[in-house]
This record gives sequence, C-alpha cells and structure tokens, in this order.
Amino acid sequence: MRRSRESNPPPAPRSPQEERDALLAYAFRALGGRALTEAELRGKLEKRSADPALVQEVLARVQELGYQDDAHVARAEGGRHTVGRFRVRQTLKRRGVSEALIQQTVEARDPDQEAQTAQALLERRWPALARKRDPRASAYAFLARRGFAGDAIWAAIREVSAAAGAAADVPDDAAWIDEDG
Repeated sequence: MRRSRESNPPPAPRSPQEERDALLAYAFRALGGRALTEAELRGKLEKRSADPALVQEVLARVQELGYQDDAHVARAEGGRHTVGRFRVRQTLKRRGVSEALIQQTVEARDPDQEAQTAQALLERRWPALARKRDPRASAYAFLARRGFAGDAIWAAIREVSAAAGAAADVPDDAAWIDEDG
C-alpha cells in the first residue's frame, strides 16, 4: 500500500548540538574515504550546513584530533612515484593546498629519483610507443602528461631508445625546452 506524503510528518528541527554532531559525523565519514585537504573538507561541510561558524568549528575539531592535515596530504601526493613534480604541483594546487606547502613538497622530491622513475615508466611503455609513427614524440607526450620535466624526459628517451636499438635522434642539448617542461 502506498503512503501519501501527508501522513509522513516533516522531520523535527535539530538542536544546535545535534546539528554539530551530525556535521562532525559526516566529516569523519568523508575523511574515512580518502585524505582530504582543508579546502576540500570545507567545501563538503559547507554543502551540508549553511552556518559558517559551525563549519569552522567542525573543521577545527577534526584538525585538532589529527584527522585532517594538509601537510599529510601534501606528503602523500609528493611521495607518488609515477608522476613528476609538475603533476604533484598541479594536483596540490587544484586540491587547495597553500603555495608554501606546495613549494616545500616539490622541493623535497629528488630530481635523480624522478629521472629514474621517468626512465622506468618509459621502459615499460616503450614497446607500444615504438610502434607509433613518431615514438619519441609519443614518449615525450606520455611523460609530459605525467608531469615530468623536459630534461628528465629527454634523458629517459635517449636511454630507452638506445637500449631498444633505435637511433637516438634526440638532440643532445634540449635547451630549447624551457625548465617547466
């Protein structure tokens, strides 16, 4: 049997304490899915509550308890080894991390390790890329999309194409590529 809407009374308004508890519980559920930055969590909380003071109170409480920390999110993103420093910077900026923390995270990355990672990624993908019309251009685009710098990309292309027996027709001086990739 179908109930009419008139038979269901509207929910009783919540007290301020119940509203706070509900918003705090939502914050914990949101943080349980993945680590969120302060900006991301604030956005989620603002969608649930129209009271900015309550949102700030809940945000401060989860930070006080150690459940939300932008530095932790930045370290985790900076520790990703399948992307370059430019992708790390872009991701952290999009997620609302402060510029100072982004800069600190990017500077903590080892350029030599990044070059080795780019080479390892390219070695895995080289068989498929070598079948393309211009394998080096495809390889460059592949690594650039992952956020690696031009110098690391060209070094990886030289190494991998030479190891594969391809003529390394890559310019020795890739100075025409700016430092930003």
